[in-house]
Amino acid sequence: MSVQVQDVPEAKRYEARIEGEPGVAGFADYLRTEELIAFLHTEVSPDHEGSGVGSALARTALDEARSAQLRVLPTCPFFAGWIARHPEYQDLLYQSRSRVTD
Repeated sequence: MSVQVQDVPEAKRYEARIEGEPGVAGFADYLRTEELIAFLHTEVSPDHEGSGVGSALARTALDEARSAQLRVLPTCPFFAGWIARHPEYQDLLYQSRSRVTD
């Protein structure tokens, strides 16, 4: 099974499709600024759960975030858990740089 993942900016999401199958196998919604991408929600169709679709979505989206030099805010539990299990992506995590002054 070959999973292709593509950014669909007009829909503000990454979509995963299975070669030779109609429709979307999964997607990851996001909000993006010049410096940050926040992953809000991820869904994989029940027919494709456990087949690597979610991992393909996360890996592609995070690799593209790295290439674009974006920080990542994983508000989606799937993305947060996936990054926690893949330490090679933890350097992408957004760290608030604001500070309070007296």
